[in-house]
Amino acid sequence: MASEKWNDPIHVGFETAEARTVLGPFDALTCLTELWPSVRGLQYLKARSTCRAALDGRKSLEEARAEFVAAAEEAKLRVH
Repeated sequence: MASEKWNDPIHVGFETAEARTVLGPFDALTCLTELWPSVRGLQYLKARSTCRAALDGRKSLEEARAEFVAAAEEAKLRVH
């Protein structure tokens, strides 16, 4: 569901946009599809897949959060 939220939001700094607070897998997918830099490796693909699965109830919210953080680190984005 789009309303599912993580217990601990993630603040991500993007080079071409203002920093965003990512509250859950729906917000994460928005960032992954609309704001992500050109660095789109394996972690990016895993994060996108896991966030979709979390929205469908096939993966946990925390799995999606962990994959999103890994993708942000892979893309060398500022995460806090």
